[in-house]
Amino acid sequence: MKTYGYVRVSSRDQNEDRQLIAMKEMGVPDCNMYIDKQSGKDFNRKHYKRLVKKLKENDLLYIKSIDRLGRNYEEIQEQWRVITKEKKADIVVIDMPLLDTRRGKDLMGTFISDLVLQLLSFVAENERINIKQRQAEGIAAAKARGVRFGPAPMPLPEEFHDAYQLWKHKKLTISEAADKCGMARSTFYNRARQYEKATSKNI
Repeated sequence: MKTYGYVRVSSRDQNEDRQLIAMKEMGVPDCNMYIDKQSGKDFNRKHYKRLVKKLKENDLLYIKSIDRLGRNYEEIQEQWRVITKEKKADIVVIDMPLLDTRRGKDLMGTFISDLVLQLLSFVAENERINIKQRQAEGIAAAKARGVRFGPAPMPLPEEFHDAYQLWKHKKLTISEAADKCGMARSTFYNRARQYEKATSKNI
């Protein structure tokens, strides 16, 4: 029997130390620690896939909490089935002692474990949906306040003001004005519109 640990954080700037400390307390050797820095929306994760391939009958897998395994209700259920039924390995969710497949191998124990898993999987996915909704609402509110998303526009070339004035007073065609600024016609026109709005606000 080998003991493994699976650690996941959602992005590269998040810290996995808390999970690693918990794994060490459970006696998981460093060589059997698998870490993904990736969203939990699905199981298409490099190190998780390697871990599942390694698992054999009677091996033991530790995870800190069910949302570290994943956040998709149906996929969590499926992966749990693969690990415990196909691989015949055991799983221990450190933060939820009821989710310890080493205990209660009888019908009642399995029923309780499955029931708790379904509930926690649902909570994990519901939180994922709520996070996406809060992000969408935050973006919509920011846009309503005039916050711009995406890369900042390139600064206007030094020649732009003069070219704009000459074009505005019909002394240059739009093609000539764009060439003077080293821009495409459509870019010059769009920047001219923005320039007009900005200058009109300052008047």
